[in-house]
Amino acid sequence: MTTYPNLLAPIRIGTTTLPNRMVMGAMHTRLETLDRPQERLAAFYAARARGEISLILTGGYSPVPEGVMDEGGLYLNSPEQLGEHELITSEVSKAGGRIVLQILHAGRYAKVPDCVSPSPDKARINAYTPRELSTQEVRETIGSFANTAALARQAGYSGVEIMGSEGYLINEFTAPLTNRREDEFGGSFEGRIRFPLEIVRSVRERVGPDFMLIYRISSVDLMEGGMTAEEIAEFARRIERAGADMINTGVGWHESSVPTIAASVPRAAWAAAVRNIKQAVSIPVMASNRINTPEVAEALIAAGDADLVSMARPLLADPDFALKARLGQGDLISPCIACNQACLDRIFTERPATCMVNPVAGRELEFQEGKAARSRRIAVVGAGPAGLAFTVNAVRRGHSVELFEADRELGGQLNMARQVPGKNEFNELLRYFRASLDHLGVPVHLNTRVDAQHLLDGGYDEIVLATGVAPRTPDIAGVDHPKVLSYVDVLNRRVEVGQRVAIIGAGGIGFDVAEFLVGRADESLDVAAFQRAWGVDPTISGPGGLLPAAHDQATRTVHMFQRKPESLGKNLGKSTGWILKVKLRKAGVNMIPGASYQAVDDQGLHYTVDGQTHVLAVDHVILCAGQNPNRTLHEALLAKGRDAHLIGGADVAAELDAVRAIEQATQLAYSF
Repeated sequence: MTTYPNLLAPIRIGTTTLPNRMVMGAMHTRLETLDRPQERLAAFYAARARGEISLILTGGYSPVPEGVMDEGGLYLNSPEQLGEHELITSEVSKAGGRIVLQILHAGRYAKVPDCVSPSPDKARINAYTPRELSTQEVRETIGSFANTAALARQAGYSGVEIMGSEGYLINEFTAPLTNRREDEFGGSFEGRIRFPLEIVRSVRERVGPDFMLIYRISSVDLMEGGMTAEEIAEFARRIERAGADMINTGVGWHESSVPTIAASVPRAAWAAAVRNIKQAVSIPVMASNRINTPEVAEALIAAGDADLVSMARPLLADPDFALKARLGQGDLISPCIACNQACLDRIFTERPATCMVNPVAGRELEFQEGKAARSRRIAVVGAGPAGLAFTVNAVRRGHSVELFEADRELGGQLNMARQVPGKNEFNELLRYFRASLDHLGVPVHLNTRVDAQHLLDGGYDEIVLATGVAPRTPDIAGVDHPKVLSYVDVLNRRVEVGQRVAIIGAGGIGFDVAEFLVGRADESLDVAAFQRAWGVDPTISGPGGLLPAAHDQATRTVHMFQRKPESLGKNLGKSTGWILKVKLRKAGVNMIPGASYQAVDDQGLHYTVDGQTHVLAVDHVILCAGQNPNRTLHEALLAKGRDAHLIGGADVAAELDAVRAIEQATQLAYSF
């Protein structure tokens, strides 16, 4: 008996039989902006094919230049471009996989001056106002989709996916919100769905019956003026009749005020929206968004909510996801924790995507697989994210590693992060590291505070110090007052925090502490609680599937302070920071910039803003004022004439950056 019988069962899509139900969803990587772009893309996708994912969907390629995501973006409209794609399809095929080209016209989301849309309404996430397509241009655009599909077949792809969700051009036609046209492609429901239906018919006619055609539908728009569940179900039936072999499901628009894929969204939160489509059609339906373990995927398919699952970021985190699922090694899957820090946040700031938990993603040419030329004995001190990442990668490279940790458990700063509502996925990361250390047979010494002499006596070839950070204590009168707490004591639950709180420092840690104090843990764990908090109608009975969001009474009165005279949270994650700020505003957190601190005493916190002094009566003042590297052991080793490698917070303490720590640790492991 297999552990995941439904997930691992074969399925027929059109004329193609897939060996399992796991698909790599489309995501933009920006690898095309680097040197040797085709080689990088080919290596990236081939690694996932070797990991036994049944089907790969590429990032979106526009059928016309004005539909690209941004300047210099990807498009395919000429036979002269086929060579760029043939390397990709060839490498994926040699790795035993299948790959489908996603055709995506960004519409009013295209960050180019000549962007177009059904109606000339500017998106709030784009600086450019789109030009309205004429009726003739709409018909030409339909033909451009068919042309790109035909070119994809010539290039060796197994099929195409027509991107009709997330607020891109096709979705802009289907929603009354963005389609105010008065020609045959607007107005009524029939007029609004004409554009995508004619695209599907035109593509099918051009590529023939034996080429996979997937349509990605918006299962819920999460926008006022979006479609209803009834309209979405009927639209899906029409898409099937028009010639699609499978329907993939998207969730929300990029400008929606409801989060859809961050860690604050419960796993499989959108199952009801997918089920609405599954019950309407007879062709296979694929679920997507916040599916990051084989258990979640298996449950969706077993319940009849979907036939397949699409996972994009989880295949960044572990290209061998499907292989490990087949082998019954689910606990060894490196998890997507939905942090978005190294993938979407990089994309949105015009950098290539990689992954916090797997920095090899997108860098397959730099991180070559295989054993090191020479095995070394290595001591690692500190079992936080940097120490754990180094150890796992170094042992896989063939080195012999011993891991020392002064605390009674693994994880370091991860143990604090996982206490914050919305960051429960850090539990998965710790689970993965524990399972990997056990699987690899790494000697782990907990409750062990090693000194320099112990390391010298061990005769190690290399010493790696991941000893972390120590909280910085600011120079404020009364900083030793009983009201003053460190974020470490708060997040480790060593103290009972009062009802009136001041937080000094508004970096990532300050925001985490605020969320810890006022946030609701069930929002990221329970679908009904999430829907209530964010105003999501699970029945999608009204346009867009929105309801008034709940506003619960705040559990504490919290004030956040920072020295800089600018809005708090400017350096939070591009794709997730807004979520946290919305939640804190709803909880009534008061954010005060430009503050200088005079003292803490029995009265509370004395501070000055714009030359005026205030006294804030609080029960506690929590210090989140930065960290310093913990290099005591390194200094002791240097004093004895032995150097060591510093990684993570022990090297650079700023903002406890787990992305940098794990990336640095991985690079060091591959350098030996």
